[in-house]
Amino acid sequence: MVLTAGALAAVGAGAVAWPFIHSMNPSADVLALSSIEVDLTPIKEGQTIKVKWRGVPVFIRHRTAADIADARKVPMSELKDPETDDKRVKKGHEQWLVMIGVCTHLGCIPLAGAGDYGAGDGGGWFCPCHGSQYDTAGRIRMGPAPKNLVLPEYSFLNDNRVKIG
Repeated sequence: MVLTAGALAAVGAGAVAWPFIHSMNPSADVLALSSIEVDLTPIKEGQTIKVKWRGVPVFIRHRTAADIADARKVPMSELKDPETDDKRVKKGHEQWLVMIGVCTHLGCIPLAGAGDYGAGDGGGWFCPCHGSQYDTAGRIRMGPAPKNLVLPEYSFLNDNRVKIG
C-alpha cells in the first residue's frame, strides 16, 4: 500500500512539474531567430551586405583578391588583438568574411569601406563614434576598441548559401 501510494505521488508530482519545466524551453519564434540562412549569389565581389541576426547586424563581405592579400600581409606585431586572416574565415571560402557588425569598444555600428585600412571600396570598417578602424579581415588596427570584430558561429551549406547561428 505504501509503495503504491509513493509511486502514485511520484507520478502526480511529475505531471504537475512537467508544464512548469516545459515552459522554460524557448518558444517557436525564438527558435526561428536562432539561425538564419543567407543566399550569397547576389553579393558582388567587393560588396558588403548587412543582415540582421538575433537583433544585431552581421556583415557579410565578398572579399576581393586584394582584400585577402592585404589581410594576409599584415604582421601580427602590428595588431592589438593578433589573429591571422586564416582564423577569421572558413577554409575553402576565404573570399567570404562573416562577422558581427558591432564595434567592440562601445557597441556602435562601424561603416563599411571607410577609414585608413581599406578606404573606398577596400573593405575596411570605421566606427565614427570614437574612431576605431578595422582592416579587411575585421581586425582592430587603430582606435579605442580592444578586440577584433566578433565572428558568429556559421557554416556554409554550399558555395552559395551560409547558415549563421
